[in-house]
Amino acid sequence: MSEWEIHAVKYADRNARTRADSFIIDDNHDAPHAMDYFIWVLIRGGDVLLVDTGYDTEEGTARGRPIAMDPRQALRPLNITPESVDQIIVTHLHYDHAGGLHLFPNAKLHMQTAEMAFATGPCMCQDHLRAPFTAGHVCEAVQRLYSGKVVFHDGDAEIADGVSVHCIGGHSRGLQCVRVRTKAGWMVLASDASHYYENFMARKAFPIVVDLQNMMDGFERLEVLASHPRLIVPGHDPLVREIFPAGVAPHINRLDAGPTAEVIL
Repeated sequence: MSEWEIHAVKYADRNARTRADSFIIDDNHDAPHAMDYFIWVLIRGGDVLLVDTGYDTEEGTARGRPIAMDPRQALRPLNITPESVDQIIVTHLHYDHAGGLHLFPNAKLHMQTAEMAFATGPCMCQDHLRAPFTAGHVCEAVQRLYSGKVVFHDGDAEIADGVSVHCIGGHSRGLQCVRVRTKAGWMVLASDASHYYENFMARKAFPIVVDLQNMMDGFERLEVLASHPRLIVPGHDPLVREIFPAGVAPHINRLDAGPTAEVIL
């Protein structure tokens, strides 16, 4: 049973945020609170799995959230070309996680049935619920479905030896985290099941939420899935780049050996 490498690839950040944007209840709500945006890459020998795709320049312009690097360019130091990617785990269909699906035309998508149903269903009549989605990204997933390139999962599922997905929900109806066997133990890529370490460590909910109970229960589920809480990797926390070692390029960090420092809130 061999282990996987995990690379966190940062392609954007957004620093004009406050803690009110990250936590429903916070005593210091107007303090600055930066956010990083990542794609994750799993490598074992010749096998490559992409976890999410980021979003592109066009989407960044439309939302007033520019990217620092095109996702395709961001992956080059790992010797990954867009055409070579044949499998993508889509944690959920929000713009910053599925906004680059069209950049990887040959990939088969792994996603939760609940997420496709949510993103194409009557809940999208509500402005607040629809806001994190972009119609073109959802349509790309539907086009991929009609091309026979979507694999649906209901709950827990094994994607490859040592890689599994687990439906958490909460932030989006079909949000899934990814559990990966590494040399440090079972590591969990939380994606938006926990945007920041503080979300799961202090049990503080993120404001964009479909089901608050699922979100809160999800924090405990992450801890059950990981060999140790220090092996839970939140989806947007700049601390990831501080406590994990540098990778093959300045915007990439290597995760699979575990963090080199503890998170203290």
